[in-house]
Amino acid sequence: MAGMAPQGKGGTGGWRGMAVPLLLPTWAMIGIFLLFPVILMAVYSFLTKEFRGGVVWEFSLAAYDQFFVNRGLFGDEPATLEWTYIGIFWRSIWQALVATTICLLIGFPTAWFIATRAPTTRGVWLFLITIPYWVNLLIRTVSLKFLIRDNGPLNEFLMALGVIDSPLPLVNTNLAVQLGLFYSYLPFMVLPIYAAVERYDFAYSEAAADLYASRWVIMREIIMPIVKPGIIAGCILVFVPSLGAFLAPDLLGGAKTFMIGSLIEEQFRGSLGNWPFGAAVSMILMSLVLVALLFYARSMAREGTR
Repeated sequence: MAGMAPQGKGGTGGWRGMAVPLLLPTWAMIGIFLLFPVILMAVYSFLTKEFRGGVVWEFSLAAYDQFFVNRGLFGDEPATLEWTYIGIFWRSIWQALVATTICLLIGFPTAWFIATRAPTTRGVWLFLITIPYWVNLLIRTVSLKFLIRDNGPLNEFLMALGVIDSPLPLVNTNLAVQLGLFYSYLPFMVLPIYAAVERYDFAYSEAAADLYASRWVIMREIIMPIVKPGIIAGCILVFVPSLGAFLAPDLLGGAKTFMIGSLIEEQFRGSLGNWPFGAAVSMILMSLVLVALLFYARSMAREGTR
C-alpha cells in the first residue's frame, strides 16, 4: 500500500542510512573529547622536555627510558631497572584492589537491601546513597580529612567515650587513602549490583529452597552467577578510577602512600613539570588497563561460547 514503510532488505538499509547522520554528533563528541586528547597525550609522550616546562617538538624516548631505566643522577652509571616508579605502580594497583574489595563487601549487601525493599521506597534509598555525590569530590575529600584529623570530630568522639586516650593518627596513612577511595567510589559499586539484583527472579531461590538447598548454596549456585555481570561492572567502575586517583592520596595520604595518579598530576603542575614523562606514565597506565580489560573480554567471550 502507498505510504507504508519499505519492507525487507531495502527498508532496513534505509533506516541504517538515516542513522548515519544522526550518529555524526556523537562521533564528533567522541573524537574531540576522547580520541583527540588520547592521541595528543601519546604524541607528547614521545617529545622532549622543555627546560621551563612544556615540550620541544623533537622525537625522543627519554620519557619511557626515565620510567623503566635508572642511569644514576648524572646518567653516567650502568643502566638498571627503575624500581621507584614500578613500586608506585604496584602500590596503586594494591590500593585500588583493596578499595574495590571493600566497596564490594559493603556495596553488595547495600544493593541487595535496596533491591529487596518495596518498590515505593527504593527511590528513597537510592537517593540517600547518591545525594552526597552531588557535592564536588574535592570538597568531600577535604571534609573527610577534617573528620579524621587528630583534633577532628571522630577522635574527639572516641576520646569522649573513653575508647582511646590519645588521638589516632589516621591522616597520612594507607587507611586514610582507603577511606577516601571507598567514600569516593562506593555508589559505582552499589548501582550496577542493584540493577542486576532488581532483575533477579526470586522464584529461583524459592524453588531451590523447596529442594532443600541451603542459603549458602542458593547464594553461590543461583544468585551469584545471575548477578555476576553487575558485580563485575561495579568492580571495573571502582578499580579503574581508584587506580588513577590523586585527590585521596594527595589530601589524605603522605609520601608513603604516593600513587600513580599523584605522580601524573605532579608532572603537569607548575612550570617545572615534565610533560612528556607525565604523558608517558599516563599511556603506560592506560595500556595496562586496556590490556586487562581485553583479557577479561576475551575470557567472557570464551565462557559465552561454551
